[in-house]
Amino acid sequence: GCQPWGTGGRRRLPRWLQGTWCWRRAPVTARSDTAVARGPRQEPVTERGAEREAAGSEVCEDEDTCFIMCASVKSNIRGPALIPRMKTKHRIYYVTLFSIVLLGLIATGMFQFWPHSIESSSDGGVEKRSIREVPVVRLPTDSPIPERGDLSCRMHTCFDVYRCGFNPKNKIKVYIYPLKKYVDDAGVPVSSAISREYNELLTAISDSDYYTDDINRACLFVPSIDVLNQNPLRIKETAQALAQLSRWDRGTNHLLFNMLPGAPPDYNTALDVPRDRALLAGGGFSTWTYRQGYDVSIPVFSPLSAEMALPEKAPGPRRYFLLSSQMAIHPEYREELEALQAKHQESVLVLDKCTNLSEGVLSVRKRCHQHQVFDYPQVLQEATFCTVLRGARLGQAVLSDVLQAGCVPVVIADSYILPFSEVLDWKRASVVVPEEKMSDVYSILQNIPQRQIEEMQRQARWFWEAYFQSIKAIALATLQIINDRIYPYAAISYEEWNDPPAVKWASVSNPLFLPLIPPQSQGFTAIVLTYDRVESLFRVITEVSKVPSLSKLLVVWNNQNKNPPEESLWPKIRVPLKVVRTAENKLSNRFFPYDEIETEAVLAIDDDIIMLTSDELQFGYEVWREFPDRLVGYPGRLHLWDHEMNKWKYESEWTNEVSMVLTGAAFYHKYFNYLYTYKMPGDIKNWVDTHMNCEDIAMNFLVANVTGKAVIKVTPRKKFKCPECTAIDGLSLDQTHMVERSECINKFASVFGTMPLKVVEHRADPVLYKDDFPEKLKSFPNIGSL
Repeated sequence: GCQPWGTGGRRRLPRWLQGTWCWRRAPVTARSDTAVARGPRQEPVTERGAEREAAGSEVCEDEDTCFIMCASVKSNIRGPALIPRMKTKHRIYYVTLFSIVLLGLIATGMFQFWPHSIESSSDGGVEKRSIREVPVVRLPTDSPIPERGDLSCRMHTCFDVYRCGFNPKNKIKVYIYPLKKYVDDAGVPVSSAISREYNELLTAISDSDYYTDDINRACLFVPSIDVLNQNPLRIKETAQALAQLSRWDRGTNHLLFNMLPGAPPDYNTALDVPRDRALLAGGGFSTWTYRQGYDVSIPVFSPLSAEMALPEKAPGPRRYFLLSSQMAIHPEYREELEALQAKHQESVLVLDKCTNLSEGVLSVRKRCHQHQVFDYPQVLQEATFCTVLRGARLGQAVLSDVLQAGCVPVVIADSYILPFSEVLDWKRASVVVPEEKMSDVYSILQNIPQRQIEEMQRQARWFWEAYFQSIKAIALATLQIINDRIYPYAAISYEEWNDPPAVKWASVSNPLFLPLIPPQSQGFTAIVLTYDRVESLFRVITEVSKVPSLSKLLVVWNNQNKNPPEESLWPKIRVPLKVVRTAENKLSNRFFPYDEIETEAVLAIDDDIIMLTSDELQFGYEVWREFPDRLVGYPGRLHLWDHEMNKWKYESEWTNEVSMVLTGAAFYHKYFNYLYTYKMPGDIKNWVDTHMNCEDIAMNFLVANVTGKAVIKVTPRKKFKCPECTAIDGLSLDQTHMVERSECINKFASVFGTMPLKVVEHRADPVLYKDDFPEKLKSFPNIGSL
């Protein structure tokens, strides 16, 4: 039997190579030139069995080692036709002896081929898999070339999900094409060898639950054509080789892995090889070349971080606040960094390539600042933040080194799609700074609270351990993302992708993964939903703008038949004011996750809520900061079970209990906007938009269902509408309003399958609200009584 290729150790042969050629290291002995006796040739066991039989043995000419090509061939040696009869005692003796030998052979075989690791005494191994002796495929000059990558491709347009079919395990099946040698008309190979990294990638896939050796069962196809690094590729011929694949079909359901795209001088951010509809797992995507929901952004693998075992370092302050370790960066970036170093002295360290190293010292493992030499990547563990700048390519291997060191990456590369950003929440592990604000990066980082920095350090290290530390981890994460797209009902949740084990199994976990108290410096964004009550709207804007913690005011203009007032007519306020025009008049527009929302806290407020004072709003925000996973609002409402009608009832009378707060004036985390828009169960969102009612009840259901917690009512105010508002002005004053809201509660409870709302009997008031103290001693003196 053949020993697997590699370091000489007795490792299990990768499944994708079983039944095909394999390499082994064979020592040359004094008998290497002796003829090898061969048994009768049997029928080939694979499609190319005859070819493999023909190359059964070779004569080695190298002094030390040679590579022998071998194939597994079924043998069926028959014994003599007649067996002489023997005495019973002799027969028992031979049967016993045969049984012992057979058991020994079985035990030896299990030990040999069972997956395990044995240290090899060999001092070397085959680093690359040569393709000199595999089947040769000639590519004529006029061979078909696939179209260039279709930028309009999405999973529903360019991917054939019907090939995946029903799978009880909810796992896609991946087929790896057999290895072939492609040559042009002149006989020159298109590529000379498969890189060690690509071989590890294919081996990882073949060892996984995704792999199948049956091409007819496959949902996804991976070529054995190495395009990880575009530098050595012959673009046209590689594309022609792809088009020769038996199931290519314009690249449908084919997956290509590429970490180093582009070539000088342009360095495109995606693989230049024409690939038609094939999915691309790329290591340097930009927003211009990345096909959202189709391609997969992967990291650029760092051999240094894989070879160097850096011990995990406890989170906390470190010697350097900001460190730059990249060598080949643009001169303008280096000037900016050196200016920061000159300004902040020892808290900033800018390293460069070493020019005075002794002979034999690897320059890739050293970095220098003036005449001081640092070990790399160990020096990264001495910094709190580490810059990740764009080079000739957007994707940089330094990102992996930084994550392994537990240093928070500061990504300064406009338009760069971070690895696995489809599922990983990079806000928890990194800081992204626009290139134009590079000179302000130090002050930006200083505003991050220490507790949040420590959480980011832990998260950065865990991202590396889970998704970056090996080619295998990168390959399996890529396949899992594609698998989640095809079987969304069995997809891995946000928590499973992003929570380190310590968080997953902690006894107490904040459901929003926020600090216990979000930083006050960020403030909140007020969102005002309006239709055409301009006068009332302007009064609300004026009152809300007086709140000290207001960061931005966003007006959602829900009237498609009337233009918003001219810019000169709007109130002049101290914070940015943005008007967003909607395409349709929907109540759900107030809960859309607008890009303009940059703060964690959101204040939803109607355009007729003019009675709330700045003290009341500021106090509500302070309460939300302590309970960022809850709805914090002013007017409370209650749901009751009607025993006569045998259904739920909406109650607005003043009672001792509350289970909802109206989002006509309420604080909540912006994450719930995303859940409301994209994750709301059933047809609740359409129901709200059709009936033009109950969007606040739907939000109460959603938050309570996700967190399992009750709302918080703040301040004693119970009256909600302005005194001069009439029944025509207010939607909630319609005669049928109460009946319909009761129907909403029953509808939503049916969709959720439970009643998530929690009833409580408390509210939050300022500490000195009822105390007989001078007003100037109270933090919130202007709290309304009703």
